[in-house]
Order: sequence, then C-alpha cells, then structure tokens
Amino acid sequence: MPPKSKRWNVKSAKSPVPPAVQSRLRGLSSSPIVAQVLYNRGLADPELARAFLRGELRLHDPFLLRDLPEAVSRIRQAIRRGESIAVYGDFDADGVTATVLLVQALRALDGKVQPYIPDRVDEGYGLNEQALGKLAGQGVGLVITVDSGIRSVDEALYARQRGLDLIITDHHFPAHEMPEALAVVNPKRPDCPYPFKELSGVGLAFKLAQALLQSEKDEEELLDLVALGTVADIAPLRDENRTLVQKGLARLNALARPGVRALLKSASIVPGKVDATAIGFMLGPRLNAAGRLESAMIAYDLLSAPDLSQAEPLAQKVNSLNRERQELTAHAVEEAKAQIEATPGHGLILFAGGEQFRAGIVGLVAGRLADEYHRPAIVMENSPETTRGSARSIPEFHITSALDECRDLLVRHGGHAAAAGFTVRNDNLPALKERLLDVAASRLRDQELVPTLDVDAEVRFSDLTMDVQRDLARLEPCGDENPVPLLCARNVRVVEARAVGSDSKHLKLTLSDGTRRFDAI
Repeated sequence: MPPKSKRWNVKSAKSPVPPAVQSRLRGLSSSPIVAQVLYNRGLADPELARAFLRGELRLHDPFLLRDLPEAVSRIRQAIRRGESIAVYGDFDADGVTATVLLVQALRALDGKVQPYIPDRVDEGYGLNEQALGKLAGQGVGLVITVDSGIRSVDEALYARQRGLDLIITDHHFPAHEMPEALAVVNPKRPDCPYPFKELSGVGLAFKLAQALLQSEKDEEELLDLVALGTVADIAPLRDENRTLVQKGLARLNALARPGVRALLKSASIVPGKVDATAIGFMLGPRLNAAGRLESAMIAYDLLSAPDLSQAEPLAQKVNSLNRERQELTAHAVEEAKAQIEATPGHGLILFAGGEQFRAGIVGLVAGRLADEYHRPAIVMENSPETTRGSARSIPEFHITSALDECRDLLVRHGGHAAAAGFTVRNDNLPALKERLLDVAASRLRDQELVPTLDVDAEVRFSDLTMDVQRDLARLEPCGDENPVPLLCARNVRVVEARAVGSDSKHLKLTLSDGTRRFDAI
C-alpha cells in the first residue's frame, strides 16, 4: 500500500538562521520568515541573495564548455560553404524547444538547416542509424544533436562511416564511454570546466547559439523557448537557469512568437500571466502531448509558425492531444496499480507493463506510481522482441546509475537521477528485473522509505501578512531546487469550508487560531 503519511522536515527547527546571517539579510526584508526561506536555499550572502531576487545572476561564458570552440568553428565553416545541416532533436518539450531554437539561430546566420525529431514509437529516444543514413542520403554534411546523443556510441561511429560530421550537445549523464564525435558538448562531462552543470537541453542549445550569434537582440528572441523547455524538463531553477527562465518569461509574456500566442489562447491563459507554474502544468504538457501520442513535429511546427493563421490550428491540435493524453494516463495508472497490488510484497522497485501501455505515456504512469508509493517505478511497453521501459525514481535512489549496473543486459539506456528510459531484449527482461531489485536492496536496505515534506519555517498565524507575501513572491520563478515557499502554523482550525467556482473544484476556507481569522482559497 502507498505510504499514509509524510515525514515533516521543518527547516526553521533543524537549521535556524544564525543571528549574524539574519542581520545581514535584514536589508532584503524585515521579516525573519523571508530570511529563513533565503537561508534554506543557500542564500546567506546578501549580495548573492539580492542578485537572486532581482534576476541578476550572471550568465557564464559559453566558451567554457568543453568542445564548444570546435563546434562553433565547424558550424561556421558549414555556413560559409553552404553545407546542409541537420539539427537532430528529441520528442519532449525540452528537445522540441531546443530544436526550434537552434534551427532559428542557424537560419538567422543564413545556415542551410533542417530539423529532425525521431518518432517516439518507431525510432525511440536518441540517435538511430536509419535516421542518420537517411540524412546522409539527403546530402546532409553536419548533424548537430540537441538534448540527446551522449550515449550514442555505436551511432556516432556509424555517422562517421556515412561521412557525417557529428556535434553532440546533451545534458544527460554520460556513460563510461564517450561517443567519438567531432565535438561532445555536455557540462556533465567529467572533464568539462563549465561552472554550472544543470542546464537543460534547450539551455545548452542556447549557449551554443550565444557563441554563434554574439548579438544580444538575436539571443533575446530565443529566450521564450529556453523558459518553456527548462521549466518543462524540471531543471533546477537556480544559478544560470534562474536568470534564463526569468528573462524567458518576460519574452513569453510579450507574445512575440505567434505559436506562443496561439498556445496561450488554447490553454485559456491570460497573456501577461505566464509563470513557471503555467509552463509546468499547462504549456509543457501540451507540447509534450504531441510527441507522446502523434508526432513531436506538430509542437515544432507550432513554435515555428510564422503567423497566427498557421499557429492556431496547431495549438488546437496539441490541446486535443493533451486531453486524450490525460484520459489514457488515468486508465493506465489504474491498470498499473492493479498489477502492483496483485504482486505480494510489491518489492523495493515497482514494475508494471504489457502491450496495452503506450510508449508515450509510460513515463507519466511511472511518475504517478513513484509519487504515490514512494518507490522507484518502471512501466514497460512490450513488443514481440524487445521491451521499452520508462523509470521514475525517488531522491534516495539514482535510477540511471542503477541501470548503468545492468548495461550488459540492455540495448540502450540513459537519463537523470530521477528519470530514465531503456530498451531491453525480452529474453533479458527477467534478469534485468532481478538485478535491479538486487541493486535496490543494496542501496535502500537501511533506509526508511517515507516521503519527506520540506517545510521552510514554522510561523505564528499573526506573522502571515501581505508584506511577507510580497517579499516571498520575489522568489519566483519557483520550481526544482527553488520550490514555492511552504510555511506551517499549528493549532489552526477550519471554521468554514465550501466549494466555489464554476466547476466547484476550488475550496474556500475560513481559518482561525483562536485570535485571528483568515480567508483562504
């Protein structure tokens, strides 16, 4: 059964702000609550905290990225010679926005460029030889990957055999063996000196575009794409990502891109009100739905549309696909839970699968299971010869590292600490499950697997003022590693509660601690 409660981690009790830090941060807010929230996020230095709140964290020099100078040199050579260039992307929102961004940047430099995004079902994630052969046959001389390629060792060799120069830009964790490409740009490379390791795929594509364009105006036109992909990919919103997303949100709300304007209209989002929450829960899922159920090129064409007449039908299409995705996911979650509940003891890793699970939603189903049961979850789509799995994990278990220990059983795999994908031959599937369970047993044996609720501070009801709210709002955009501040007050009771709104999905409350009342939604 799923865990019934959470472990509360009240940070103001475990790690209160030291008086000296409290004093230094007083210039940013008179409230000790705000100082505690900043301190929880590692912002004890007032200058750093001020830059964080104002969105003035500096962007790093793109040429600090290993192999980026070689990549820039080869791309400029291709543009001068009029060579055909392909930008090879991925089918999620991060990969799609990265593809749009780099194609737009190269066209601004008069590059002869075309996008290629693989089909999720027919081709799967990452480079594949059939696609590379097709591009070579079309006369492409240079292939640049975005958001993919770091584990494509065999495919990189094939590209060389077909006479393709290959530049890989990817933010996923490298394997032990690096692909042999003309350039491999990845801040997570052990030998890469770039100071910030957590760029998204579109963020890394932007750094390449920065190095190529060297024009602030041209760079600014790309920042809406960076915000969309970075937030949708749940990249940490700190350091450089925070600045890129803040600038990108301003660009999004300026409605400069017809595809964005049409997307907001289809999602019923008021222009000027786009924030990280809107991207994470409304825009990102719509862009992802195209690649999950049909073709990611629908989302690519939407974001690339030159005018509203072309953008609006595409926005309506992704809206419809997103509704279908929601229905399919809900049914698949119930089927997966039935499989899990029918397995005695469940185990430290949850497995569900079958032919009825569509490739486009297995990751979503795994995420729901991991959240509900607080266990790593793997959901698989079976075909006659191979099985494709999507894994979602918990903070206590690095899922890609676990799959690395099973590499001899896998056709391919890759991902992050919390999310990964893999392909396995069906005859190796039982051994894969057994080994993953062994890895989980060794790493999780002495851990109490209970989800944690991180609370920034315990407060008095009377401390909650509009001044505090305004100060805390300056932490936006919030997301991974900069969560929305969470406060707790004890001995509060609900005086009144009633459903409101046209769909009665909102709850209006009156709360009281005995001396003061608050209305809340």
